Amino acid sequence: MRPSLTAHRLRAHGISAPLGSSPADAVRHMAAMQAQDYHAALWAVGLRTADATQADVEGDIARGEIVRTWPMRGTLHLLAREDVRWMVALLAPRVQAANAGRISRELGLDATTLARGRRVVERALSTGTPMARADLYACMDAAGIVSRDQRGLHLLNWLAHESVICHGPRVGKQPTFVLMDAWVPPAAALARDEALHRLALRYLQGHGPATTADLAWWSGLTQKDTQQALASASSHLEQETHGGTTWWWRSDAPEPPRSRAVHLLPAFDEYLIGYRDRTPVLDAALTRRVFSINGLVAATAIVGGRVAATWKRAVADGDVVFDPLRPLEDAEHASLLRAAQRWRRFLGDAP
Repeated sequence: MRPSLTAHRLRAHGISAPLGSSPADAVRHMAAMQAQDYHAALWAVGLRTADATQADVEGDIARGEIVRTWPMRGTLHLLAREDVRWMVALLAPRVQAANAGRISRELGLDATTLARGRRVVERALSTGTPMARADLYACMDAAGIVSRDQRGLHLLNWLAHESVICHGPRVGKQPTFVLMDAWVPPAAALARDEALHRLALRYLQGHGPATTADLAWWSGLTQKDTQQALASASSHLEQETHGGTTWWWRSDAPEPPRSRAVHLLPAFDEYLIGYRDRTPVLDAALTRRVFSINGLVAATAIVGGRVAATWKRAVADGDVVFDPLRPLEDAEHASLLRAAQRWRRFLGDAP
C-alpha cells in the first residue's frame, strides 16, 4: 500500500478524479473540509467537483446545502447540511471541555453569562434575518455582555458548538450567522457508537488510507475513541501494517488512476491538513516551507501526489507565482501553468 499511498489518497480526495457533479456532493464525500480561510475552502471544493465555478460553490453555501460551522478542533469547516448535527454533537464536546476553563477564568464567560448570551443571540436571530458578527456583538453590548477582548467571538463559538447557531449566507464579503434550527433540518440524534462507526467510514471515504493517529488528529477525538470507531467499521474496511503502522481504507475504495498530473491545492487543504503525519506527501525537512510557526498552511502544487512547490496570487497583476521546493522539470512547469488556468476558470478569470 505505501508505494501507492498517494495515488489512493488522490483518488479518495477527488483530486485525480472529481467526486460529484455538485459542490455539495464533494463536501458530502469528504465528510468535513477545513474552511478557516473562506476563499481557500471554495477552491478546495471546486478542485474536487467537475466543472464547478466559485459561483457554484457559493450558491450551494447560500442555499444551505453546504454549511460552514465549527464541528471539531475549534476550527471552521464545511459540511453537507445533513451531516452538521451528528458531527457537531459527536465532536464539539471535546473542544468545549478543553476551552471551558480558559473562557470562564480569563474571559469571565461563566455558565450564567453564557446562558444570558444565548438568550440574547437567539432573540436577535429569531426574526430569521441572518446577522453579521458585528451586529451580534452590538446586541451583546446592549444587553450588558461586553463583546470586546474576544469575549463576543468566544460566545459565538460556544453557541456554535452547542448547535444553537451556524454560519448562514454571506452578505457581500461578510459572513453571517443564523439559528441552526432555522438553517439545518432536524434529525434524529445518533447513539455515540453509531456516530463513531459513521465517522470512521466517512473519514476514510474521503481521506483513506489513513492511520488511527490520523483520524484522532482530524476529528479531535481520543485514540481510544478512534480505535473504537475503526474497530466498529472494520467489516467494511481493509488494513495493512508496515513498520508497526497500520493503514486503513474502505473496502469499496475505487482503484486510483496512474498519473503524475499536477494540481494546485489551496491553503489549508485536507490533502495535507487532514492527517497527523504529512511525510507521505511532504518531506519532513521542508515542513516549515508549507506549515508556518503561526499556524498558516500555504497553498501547494503537487506532482505525482507529493508537494513540489507553494504558490500564491500576485497582488499586482493576479498572476500565479510559484516557489519550488525542488528543481522542476520543464514539463512540470508547463503543467503548473495549465493547472493555474484551471484555477482561473474556477474564479471566472479565464475562458
